[in-house]
Amino acid sequence: MKKLFVIIAAALVTASVAQAQQFGVIGGFTSSSTGVNTKDAMANLKNVSLYHVGAAVRWELGSIFAIQPQIAYQVKGANLQQTIADGTYANAANSFQTKTGYLELSAGLQAGVDLLMFRPFVLVEPFVGYAITGNENYAMLVDGTVSSGSIDYEKWNAEIKETKNKLEYGFGIGGGVQVLDHFQLTVQWFMNLGSLYNGGKIDSAQITENVKTSYKDIKNYQGIKVTLGLFF
Repeated sequence: MKKLFVIIAAALVTASVAQAQQFGVIGGFTSSSTGVNTKDAMANLKNVSLYHVGAAVRWELGSIFAIQPQIAYQVKGANLQQTIADGTYANAANSFQTKTGYLELSAGLQAGVDLLMFRPFVLVEPFVGYAITGNENYAMLVDGTVSSGSIDYEKWNAEIKETKNKLEYGFGIGGGVQVLDHFQLTVQWFMNLGSLYNGGKIDSAQITENVKTSYKDIKNYQGIKVTLGLFF
């Protein structure tokens, strides 16, 4: 699946470059988080600051619209603590940390006004990606410290990593400005659709029912990304 995705991505980029008005390199800052679906769960969410780098092609569609396909290595993540409310432990919480690096294809549709030296625009950007790197870190905290005992967190994290969905898809909305046709700055809010984890695959005897339920309730990534582009 991964090889097929890379081949399709390379073919699309090659075809786009052959017809595009401009080719560019992009990179920037990604701030993402996640959440829980259950209303009775108390979650302490923390955004994770990561990055993205890649290439883009761009061409204008008349005087107002432009389209900009991109291929990028996009890293998203989240930190979450979910209070354990079953009464077994005092001041206990599930701590989840996740990070995923996607090979991501997007196609941004821009609508703007040419003001000679710069062009402000709004954009809508659907995307699809495939996970090529990632890390999972689960632990149970009691009074703020990792609980000890017979829990094999290393094995749990390895098994939970296998339940993460490799394919991602979603959309972004935002705006930006093109300066002198060579420099571009965009800011957008993005949201991954679908599930981050496949809860049906969490069937290991090593993982408690409490943790299995929690992972089924974790939402997918969402956040803000700021991108700088240099076009030729």
